[in-house]
Amino acid sequence: MRAKNIVITEVDYTRLRALIASSRIFRQRDTEHLDELERELDRATISDRSIPEGVVTMNSQVRVRDLNTGRELDYHIVFPKDADVARNRISVLAPIGTALLGYRAGTIVEWRAPSGVRRWRILEAGNTSVKRSAAA
Repeated sequence: MRAKNIVITEVDYTRLRALIASSRIFRQRDTEHLDELERELDRATISDRSIPEGVVTMNSQVRVRDLNTGRELDYHIVFPKDADVARNRISVLAPIGTALLGYRAGTIVEWRAPSGVRRWRILEAGNTSVKRSAAA
């Protein structure tokens, strides 16, 4: 899996670094996920300006297409305290949350899952509801 540059807001960067630090104290079982998020942040471009439309940030609505099945899915990337799988609210500490963070619409994202490497294309991302096309 090739690493790509990601873009993240300065506010999200600061909050995610704090999340990593506090989680290392209280969540020993999530060490692997914390390490992966930290690697993403280490290579991120941090912006104090607005992030371009279509970039996945914290609290983004994201529409993706599973490249293995063709299925389209909608997610909302959130902090762990707001995660709710039943409502498609995925924690940034979940492998898919970390994998999507900072990438733009059109990007193919890969990550390791228990079932093997997963590949999704980001179709849309934004901090408001994902727009649905008439064909969807």
